[in-house]
Amino acid sequence: MRFRFCGGLDCPDWVLAEISILSKITSVKMKLLCVQVIKDLLGDSIDYEKVYKLTADAKYETGDVKASIAALNFILSSAAKYNVDGESLSNELQQLGLPKEHSSALCRSYQDKLEALQKKFKEQSFRVSKLEAVDWRVDYILGSSELKDVNEPSVQLRLHIKNPDDDSVEPVSFNISADKFRILLSELKQTQQLMDGVA
Repeated sequence: MRFRFCGGLDCPDWVLAEISILSKITSVKMKLLCVQVIKDLLGDSIDYEKVYKLTADAKYETGDVKASIAALNFILSSAAKYNVDGESLSNELQQLGLPKEHSSALCRSYQDKLEALQKKFKEQSFRVSKLEAVDWRVDYILGSSELKDVNEPSVQLRLHIKNPDDDSVEPVSFNISADKFRILLSELKQTQQLMDGVA
């Protein structure tokens, strides 16, 4: 079968396996577990102490807790990604074997935070690293016991790249020949002219 929350594809086998584990907790605890997973999806951290208390009655082992969180994470994030409404999600989860009360509890939490989830996912998508700074150096080797002809300058570039996820800046260094550097410089100038024309 194909499911909307899976992007029109079949549900992954590992998620199917976790449906029976999720069925072991009460629907009230399912809703509270979903709240924790949604918090994590929105950028806060999961309170694992609460999660272990919620799943203690069902006698979940550590692996079961992690697998349940992973399954809920997949279900909630995929449903938000494919813009599935709460009622459709509930019906699809029931088709997979999740009891109606559990599906309803999950979908209430999902529906309450659908807009916030989609907003967060949009903020995280299509982000690219930013070039913070460039350092360069030209080396011109006059003689070498290793090489016969060395009359060629070498350009060492160090790019400082800013990661959009955590704002850390990481240096990336590499050497290129003078010819390749001329090509790179020419292409960068063309790109800059195009960007100036767009702005």
